[in-house]
Amino acid sequence: MRDRFKTFFKYYKRNKLAVVALVILILIILAAIFADFLTPYDYTEQIPQENFLKPSAEHIMGTDNFGRDIFSRVLKGAQISLKIGFTSVVISTVIGVIIGAFAGYYEGVFDAIIMRIMDTILSIPQLVLAIALAAALGGGMKNLILAVSLSSIPSYAKIVRSQVMAVKNLEYVEAAKLAGVNNLKLIFTEILPNCFAPIIVQATIGVGTAILSAASLSFIGMGIMPPEAEWGQMLSEGRAYIRNYPHITLFPGMAIALTILVLNIVGDALRDAFDPKFRR
Repeated sequence: MRDRFKTFFKYYKRNKLAVVALVILILIILAAIFADFLTPYDYTEQIPQENFLKPSAEHIMGTDNFGRDIFSRVLKGAQISLKIGFTSVVISTVIGVIIGAFAGYYEGVFDAIIMRIMDTILSIPQLVLAIALAAALGGGMKNLILAVSLSSIPSYAKIVRSQVMAVKNLEYVEAAKLAGVNNLKLIFTEILPNCFAPIIVQATIGVGTAILSAASLSFIGMGIMPPEAEWGQMLSEGRAYIRNYPHITLFPGMAIALTILVLNIVGDALRDAFDPKFRR
């Protein structure tokens, strides 16, 4: 295992853009974690006489239509958006891994039924499914996380199933069977540890997809509600003033774009580093 990670880091470091992207991602995560200490103003404080201020030394990203400091709201939005992204990916990954592992290992009728259900869900665009689930569950962070995570489960289930089917007939698995290892232990201790690479790559890219889905839902009023600061919700509030005061939507939009960009770069680099076929 140690040698495998040494090889991974060796190939990952070769991609300079990916290293820069990883550093930026770490900074974004740290900014989200310590947002409550880094925000210069209360992100909910409204000062009507200071509304629509352009970026300055006092308000480096300006203020919005309610006189709230945009920089403080972008930082708080990072905390909320990343929490939604990572939490929803953890939920969808855990459920998807369990479903895919059992379907791939047992195959037969169980696999056919489960995969047809997954195929049916995958036939619906993920964002459309997330909107439908959010409409049924209602707004709020918990329901938003649930809607985004449930719409992502089939992707992880399909990946894990294919990996398990490729690994389960290898010699070391057959040896474990002959040694009397039960099926449950065999799946979780012998097979799944060798399927982690594609799961990690998919989860990394999935965080960006989850953030974008959450922002989209908040933008149309089905996610995080005011006065909370979420990047999509900030875009929705600022779109009425985009012609005269573009800075209101510019900075949360840039935050979404930058976060998703670095997540995708890191995800692609992880794939290249884990998979020998992509190594140069």
